[in-house]
Amino acid sequence: MEEYFICPECGSDDVEVIKERGRELTLRCNECGNVWHVTLPKLVKVPLIVSKHERSFKSEAELPEGEEIRVGDIVETEEDEVRITGIELEGGKRVNRAKVGEIKALWGESLTYPKVIKVSIYLPKGITQAFRVKVPREEEFAVGEVVEVGGYTFRIEKIKTERKMLHHGKAKADKIVALMGHHIPRARARRRLEIYRGYEEKSTSQ
Repeated sequence: MEEYFICPECGSDDVEVIKERGRELTLRCNECGNVWHVTLPKLVKVPLIVSKHERSFKSEAELPEGEEIRVGDIVETEEDEVRITGIELEGGKRVNRAKVGEIKALWGESLTYPKVIKVSIYLPKGITQAFRVKVPREEEFAVGEVVEVGGYTFRIEKIKTERKMLHHGKAKADKIVALMGHHIPRARARRRLEIYRGYEEKSTSQ
């Protein structure tokens, strides 16, 4: 867990550790020369269940004792970056926030694994063709954009995000739940989306 320090005198972040003894640090500001001491919080190992869509993996996160963790927070493990989706206390009680030391287990979604998005393509006669696609989490989609998946070209008419339904504008894949639109035969797509065919051990966001 990397620590960042701010000088209490001048507010500079150009700070170096000049002495370290366990959790006791002596710091010096390279801007104003101020020297001061800090005590780092004790780190607690908390069990963490990391989800990669239909697969889950046991891991753990080292977190400062007494720090409050909320659903939606992002924590780091040795191998992953994880968004917290669930917090469990003793007795199996689920809460939206709790302090490290009280938490029995955390659940989270891997942010290094591609995002899987539902796609609904409306065909003639009331037929809907459905897919799931995987895309890089930072990739953006816009209403009105023409894309292709599974041999079907369609114009995005609605984007369902975790919070609302968009009828115009754009959103990053990390926040998108579903894309919807009508099939447009022979239209030229801006890009082709990769169909998600299940968890792959070495899957990337390419």
